[in-house]
Amino acid sequence: MEKLDIVLYPDSGLREVCKPIAEMNDRIDRLIDDMFYTMYDAPGIGLAAPQIAVQERLIVVDVSEKKNEPLALLNPEIIRSAGKITWEEGCLSLPGIYANVNRPSDIIVRGMNRDGKMIELEANDLLAVCIQHEIDHLNGKLFVDHLSGLKRMRALQKFKKLQEEGDLDE
Repeated sequence: MEKLDIVLYPDSGLREVCKPIAEMNDRIDRLIDDMFYTMYDAPGIGLAAPQIAVQERLIVVDVSEKKNEPLALLNPEIIRSAGKITWEEGCLSLPGIYANVNRPSDIIVRGMNRDGKMIELEANDLLAVCIQHEIDHLNGKLFVDHLSGLKRMRALQKFKKLQEEGDLDE
């Protein structure tokens, strides 16, 4: 497995809509392994392909405390959502920045698993938040885009200052 470089804001690739993946193959399987390795090392609970400069619809997540429940989804899409939850989110592409984000608390997501099978998965609370956060990346959206204009501006100014000072939580 290879540790991949995580792309940082304001890299333009973070704002691109990713292309669907046609099929599961050896290249994607290796990419999934590398993404998990990179995510766990960061440390993080989710990583989307555009965060490692790959413009394809692939996410990996693991919100378990023991880091033993890895989930990889190709071409994930939320097909149902309900409820409301506010969660403090951060992002490996915006290290050091955290903010409360409102999202649906319960979702059903459909996508292809690493066995090449289409699955539907129910998720709630942290897992639902994480999956939604990573799917946002596939659509060129960052968690700060869910904030009010003023909060987003302050968060991005703080990130710029952290970058200038070389004080990022990498």
